Amino acid sequence: MRRLNLFLPLWLGCVTAQAIELMPWERLPLAVPLHVDQERIVFIDQNVRVGAPRALGDTLRIQSTGGALYLRASAPIEPTRLHLQDVRTGEIILIDITATDGQGQPALEPVKIVKGTGTSMGYLETPETDASDSDADPSLTASESPPVSRQTPIPVVLIRYAAQNLYAPLRTVEPLPGVLAVKSRRDLDLTDLMPTQPVTGQWLGAWQLEDHTVSAVKLQNRAAMPIALDPRELRGDFISAAFQHPHLGPTGFASDTTVVYLVTRGRSLAQALPPVLSPVDASTALTVSTVPGGDHDQ
Repeated sequence: MRRLNLFLPLWLGCVTAQAIELMPWERLPLAVPLHVDQERIVFIDQNVRVGAPRALGDTLRIQSTGGALYLRASAPIEPTRLHLQDVRTGEIILIDITATDGQGQPALEPVKIVKGTGTSMGYLETPETDASDSDADPSLTASESPPVSRQTPIPVVLIRYAAQNLYAPLRTVEPLPGVLAVKSRRDLDLTDLMPTQPVTGQWLGAWQLEDHTVSAVKLQNRAAMPIALDPRELRGDFISAAFQHPHLGPTGFASDTTVVYLVTRGRSLAQALPPVLSPVDASTALTVSTVPGGDHDQ
């Protein structure tokens, strides 16, 4: 009995040391207090990028690896918001940190951020089926259940996601499971994208979902007259295209620039563009000769 009494406090002490505070993410900022000169771990189980004000560069050390975030303040910090963005889906999680003097206080336990119970209807989701529904077959397993139908076409979802990434604040970007950022050449020749209009194009970014890719291209008017944008004037193998604005203002005005979103299937933007024709070099052209006594040039 005496040995049991010695073992029990030690076991309870181990449990206390490993306690983790669970914080459900319900699209509301999560409060994560810190103690000066004490590291606090935030488990996210996602590979995230951290957005923090530059003013915290000298007072807050941030390290992220393996789905864990390590925060350590070297001085008191007023309430400040950090943005955690999932690298794979683009989902944003907001946390509000403060740092105070923790001398004489117990160390703060690690935090684990978990998804809340509320889920929104999204690209691959369908309404939940009531378990009491008489039409439901309880014998069906996940692998045998009917395939999930998409509520919104992929091109529409991709264009909306690209527009939010370019024009909306990061915290408002809707997560899109399965989307991947695609790298491309920023010096991609877009001269013949709209050959009938005096506009220049510049590649901004691209995102891929399944076998579809959306490319964002900046368009700028080079003429002194406004231009009405028409997707029929785009040259390339695109399955969908949309302009951020329907018109371009005259050059030199803020409205002379917009973005076009080009959706391709199974190929990159460079592969979907028409080939660029080089001008003929007259010095290498064949010389036309005339046959003596003939009536026609050969």
